[in-house]
Order: sequence, then C-alpha cells, then structure tokens
Amino acid sequence: MESTSPTITTTEPKKLVQQTVYSILFTISLAHFINDMLQSVIPSIYPLIKQRFSLNFAQIGLITFTYQITASILQPFVGLYTDKKPKPYSLAIGMGFTLSGLLLASFAGNFYVILIAVSLIGIGSSIFHPESSRVAHLASGGKKGLAQSIFQLGGNAGSAVGPLLAALIVIPYGQSNVIWFCLIAFAGILVLLRIAKWYAEHLSLKAKNKNANEVSHLNLSKRRIIFSLGILLVLIFSKYFYLASITSYYTFFLINKFHLSIQQSQIYLFIFLGSVAAGTLFGGPLGDRFGRKYIIWISILGVAPFTMLLPYVSLFWTGVLSVFIGLILSSAFSAILVYATELVPGKVGLIAGLFFGLAFGMGGLGSAILGKVADMTSINYVFKICAYLPLIGIFTGLLPNIEGKKVAKG
Repeated sequence: MESTSPTITTTEPKKLVQQTVYSILFTISLAHFINDMLQSVIPSIYPLIKQRFSLNFAQIGLITFTYQITASILQPFVGLYTDKKPKPYSLAIGMGFTLSGLLLASFAGNFYVILIAVSLIGIGSSIFHPESSRVAHLASGGKKGLAQSIFQLGGNAGSAVGPLLAALIVIPYGQSNVIWFCLIAFAGILVLLRIAKWYAEHLSLKAKNKNANEVSHLNLSKRRIIFSLGILLVLIFSKYFYLASITSYYTFFLINKFHLSIQQSQIYLFIFLGSVAAGTLFGGPLGDRFGRKYIIWISILGVAPFTMLLPYVSLFWTGVLSVFIGLILSSAFSAILVYATELVPGKVGLIAGLFFGLAFGMGGLGSAILGKVADMTSINYVFKICAYLPLIGIFTGLLPNIEGKKVAKG
C-alpha cells in the first residue's frame, strides 16, 4: 500500500466535446438497457428449458459458459481494433447478432441449438460493449465516472427488467414466445443507428482537428501499472464470480429452499437486479468526488457481511439482504473501469473490452463451475461457499492513489 500519490500531468487543448452530452449518454444508456435486457432473457428461462430438455445443472452452467466465453474472448480484440479504427455502425451490427440469436432460441428444439443461439448473442455483446463504452467516454465532458454510471445504469436496469418480462411473456406461454423480444432488438438497432451518426460526426471533427487530443501521464512504472491492472482484474473476478451464483442459480436457490414457484422466484430475481441497477448510479459520481479507489474498496469488501448471512436467513431477510448486496456490490464496476482507463489513457476500447470481457468470462466460468458443484452437493452449499468471495476486496489496498487529493465542491 502506498502512502504517496503519483502526480498526474494533463495537457488538454480545446476539446471537441466541451460539456457533458447528456442526450447521447442517456441514448447509449437506453441501448445498453435493450442489449442487456435481451441477454438476460436466456438465464431467465433456464427453469423452462431445463424441464423441457431434461437438463442437469452442469448443462445449464454450460449454456451460460458458452454465451459468456463467446463474449469475453472477443471483446478485448474488438476494443483493441476499434481503438485504432473506430467503427460507429458496428454497434447496430452487434445488435443484429443478438436479434439472430433470440430468433434461433425461440425455435430451438434441442440443447445444441440453444448453445448456438447464445453464441450469437455473445458475439453481439462483444461488439456492443467496447464501442458503446467509448461513446460514453467521448460524451462525458470530463465527468467520466458519472458517464459510466449512466451507461451502466441502462445495462443493469435492462438485466433487471429482462427476467420480469420473461416471467410475464415466456414462462406462462412457452419458449416460442422469446420471438417477441426480437421486436425490441430491432428497436435497439434503430437507437444505435442514431448513436452511430453522432459518433461518426464526432470522429470526422476529430480528424479535422488533430491537435484536439487529451494526453495524460502518470509517473508510475509500467510494472506498477500492470500490477494495478492485475489487482483490478482480481476484483472483477470476485464481483462477477459471486454475481454468477445469483444470476444463474438464485431462482433455483429460492425454489429449493423456500418452495417458491418459477414466477415468484423471478420476482425476487427482479428485486435483486433492480437494486444492482440502482447501486450502479452511485458508484461513478461518488468515485468522481471522493476517489475511485475508496469506492472500489467499500463496494467489494463492504458487501461481505451480507453475502455471508444470505444462505442462513428466512425468505423475508433473503429478499432484504439481496437488496443490500445488489446496491453495494454494483457500485464498483464504473469506478473500476474509469480507474483502469486512467491507468492506461487513450485505450478506452481495449480496457472496456478487457474488463467487460473478463466480467462475462468470470460469469460464464463461475456459472459452469458452480453448476457442477450444485450437482455434486446442493444449491444452498453453492451460496455458502460463494459468500466469502467479496473478502478478496482487501486487495484494493494495494492500488495506488492515482487521483491525488480530492477537492470537494459544494
């Protein structure tokens, strides 16, 4: 742990975007809402397809793993490529892959077709996240934490609404009703075409004004930067491995322990994911004001008491604790992502792809491993062992204080 703060020197000629462009931030947040809502439909119908195709928990985990690993492997490469050659209209193309995956999932007649469908959805996600993160960065007007929080709010809200819509539209009427979500995907393509137009115009202005670039420098060694990125990736592992236990198996946990119906368990999942969406909104602005390192520390480590209590309490307190877990844990990602982009300036696409990719990868790997553990033991045991993952947050103390002293503005 370091007691001194590295200095930051910044040269900022006249910027192309002088102020925070809220219209673009909320539009890209809407696109993120649609993207993540559509992705969340698949795990939401796990109980349905598990019963229809007589799947075990390991196969359920493999579905999540296939989707997540498809997204996670491609995202850093997409980000690295678009850092050099931005592709505004690739956003709409990514949503097109998601639409194709949903269409295939609605008619899938066996387990293997489901795997192909979620692979297409994963490819769509891998194209969407790096470029959309760059759009949020460009429209931030310097308020990077706030911009990421608005962007992440859309994604987490979509993840919360998806299971609720699935419970209303798909669960009572069958798998084929997934096709209705294709209409939402088409609407997402139209939204992303509007974003792409603004993005392309911004790139055109930037090309004409080549001096309008922000150059930042940290007097940290390359080794120290790589070490710090490694710590952040470990924290991402902790956060998303734990979230995998909730998003993939929370409904099974509730059904098994409290004998809820599928629709009742989906409502509890919606409550948890809704709290995740709400918590996302605070992490970025608080990081802008008080320092991202401290928000990361509180968010990861601070959730541990609640996760350790969760497997042992009544249904009422399970719901209450899940809200606290969602609110606290979700505030970390925006702070982590912006902290990482400040460690490696000028590589927003690569960093976004790497961290979103790892988030998806850890979710997929966690789901596959935890599914196997659940088959060997029980769902309740899975939640007991995952409860200790947030203790990894103690490693936040090893991160340097790259932001220097914060001056509060009233």
